[in-house]
Amino acid sequence: MSAMEVDTSSASSSSLIFDSLPYYDNDYEQDPSLKDRAEKLIAKELGKAQPQGDLHPRVPPPTTLFSGNPVLETEMKRIEAQQPFPPLDTLRYQLPGPTSSPGTQEEWTTALNNAKAQLEHQRLRQTNIALLQNYGPNAWRIHNYLLEATSKNLDKSLEELKELTVEVNRDRKNFQTRIGNQLTSLETRWTELISSVLQIEMANVALEGEMERLSKKEADLAAM
Repeated sequence: MSAMEVDTSSASSSSLIFDSLPYYDNDYEQDPSLKDRAEKLIAKELGKAQPQGDLHPRVPPPTTLFSGNPVLETEMKRIEAQQPFPPLDTLRYQLPGPTSSPGTQEEWTTALNNAKAQLEHQRLRQTNIALLQNYGPNAWRIHNYLLEATSKNLDKSLEELKELTVEVNRDRKNFQTRIGNQLTSLETRWTELISSVLQIEMANVALEGEMERLSKKEADLAAM
């Protein structure tokens, strides 16, 4: 019995059924021509497939990352274009004075506002450093603990999936081996029955020939 029954005359039909028992069938080893037929069928089906440039209708369209954030969207485009990161603007961290001497009131106001902004920035940095020193180590330990717990859960799930996969493959192998043995027994029985039918047909042909010979002999005797 063939591992893959294919009706080549209706290859374009959508009702084709490809069935095999990979743990039992060894048709490729017994008949290498089956491999050539299978490869031709695969090449034929691939030829009917859509071009590589067209996606399958079920594949969702590509998504645009950070479409709601212009800053991140611009940064993503820069990374995709492999452009270097722009240098940091250090002018914002400086305290430039008025460019003219003695300076206008507007220039002094701008310099004063810049100094206030720098002072507020340094104050916030000190506050963040103090908070990090007080609560940072514990927060980091809790974060690491959560990461370790998540990693253990994922490893456990992975092991369970591996065991389930092995169990499924084992069940498939046992099922296919059992069904394969039944197929072998049925095929052997079918061969024996076909052989018996052929022997009976040959015996019938011989018997008909004998009956025809006897009938002819009887007719010859009657004629005498």
